Amino acid sequence: MSDTAFVADLHLRWGDLDPLNHVNNVQFARLLEEARIRAMHAWFPDGEREFAMLVARQEIEYTAPLLYSLEPARVEVWVSRLGGSSFDFAYRLRSAEGALSALAESTSTVIDRETGRPIPIPAPVREVLEGRFGAEVEFRRRR
Repeated sequence: MSDTAFVADLHLRWGDLDPLNHVNNVQFARLLEEARIRAMHAWFPDGEREFAMLVARQEIEYTAPLLYSLEPARVEVWVSRLGGSSFDFAYRLRSAEGALSALAESTSTVIDRETGRPIPIPAPVREVLEGRFGAEVEFRRRR
């Protein structure tokens, strides 16, 4: 785990399972979303989130089935790329037992709330994100 990673322990729901009794792939995206939101709340406490962003891209590599457990799954979140108006969140999703279930990356673009158009990442936001910077996602296969 990266020293800069935020860690979210997330409980699974029985309804997250598919007919094969593993967590459905759609639920992986929801778990990553929840971890990303928790990370942003930790990194930017109330009153410091005076910026808007949209998810522009997401890639998930499923490495092993995630099975239901009463113990929470764990998602590590960090920043793996900083651009002019966008940045990448990196993720590792692990089962309650610690087995790697997915690697993921999502690109978020900072936008002007009124126009919806991309704007440069504000300096205070960039400073916080730089403090959460870590390695690129170690995907096993890329196009």
